[in-house]
Amino acid sequence: MTAHLALIRRHPIKSVGGEGLEQVTLQAGRRLPGDREWAVLTEAGERHALARQTDGQPDRWLPKSCFLRGVVSADLQAIVGGWRDGMLHLSHPRAGTLVLDPATQGQQLIDWLRPLWPTDAPAPTRLVHGAAVWTDQKRPLVSILSLSSLAHLEAQCGQAFGTHRWRGNLWVDGWAPFAERDLIGRTIRIGAAELRVTDHVGRCDATSADTDSGTRDIDMVQTLDRLYGHTDFGIFAEVVTGGPVRLQDQVHA
Repeated sequence: MTAHLALIRRHPIKSVGGEGLEQVTLQAGRRLPGDREWAVLTEAGERHALARQTDGQPDRWLPKSCFLRGVVSADLQAIVGGWRDGMLHLSHPRAGTLVLDPATQGQQLIDWLRPLWPTDAPAPTRLVHGAAVWTDQKRPLVSILSLSSLAHLEAQCGQAFGTHRWRGNLWVDGWAPFAERDLIGRTIRIGAAELRVTDHVGRCDATSADTDSGTRDIDMVQTLDRLYGHTDFGIFAEVVTGGPVRLQDQVHA
C-alpha cells in the first residue's frame, strides 16, 4: 500500500482541545501553522513570563513547565474542539462546552478550566499568545506519527487508544509498523512539502489518559518501554521546503 497522509491535526491551545484539517500550507523552518498558538500559564510559569514579556505578552519561547499540561491533569486530555466561525469551540464530558474569542475572553477559559485542574498544582492564571509557538521543543518542528504503529501498539495491548492522546500533527497510513524510526536524518516528501526527519518523539505520562473520559487507563510510558525497549512514539521533522499538504497526499520516504 502506498503511504499517504491520513490525518492533519492542529491544537490551537497547548494541551486544550484539538481539531482536524483537510489541508494546511507548511512553511520552511516553521511549525504547523496555528498549532499551540495559545497556552495557559500557571502561577509558577508567571515567574518566567514576567521576565520575558513585552506589552504584557511573553516575547520568547517558554518551557512546557510554565503551562497547563495533560501530564499534570488527565482531565485536560478529554477536551476537544477548535476554530469555527472565528471562535474557539471547546467541550469536555464533565465541564460542558465553551465558545470564546481567545484574544479577548481568556478569563472565561481560565474559569472553565479550574475544575479540571488539580487544586494542589500551581493554579492557571492567564491565556497567552506572545511571539512564540508553545510547543514542547524550542526548535520549530512538526510531529509525524504512523497509524500502522498505533495499530500494532493497540493489538499488543488489546485496547484502542485512538489518535488524539498523542497530540501529533501529521498521521501517515501505509508504512510498516514503526518504520518511521528508520527515517532519522532522511528527507521525506508529503504533497508539495519536504521535511527532514530529526528525532524520535519521546513520550510522557499525558499519553496514559483516555481522551474520551479524561482518566488514566494505562501506564503508557511503562508499556512502550516493556514492548519496544524505548518510550518513543512518532518522529519530529523540520520543514525544508514549504508547500500545501492535503489529506490523501502520497508520502515518499
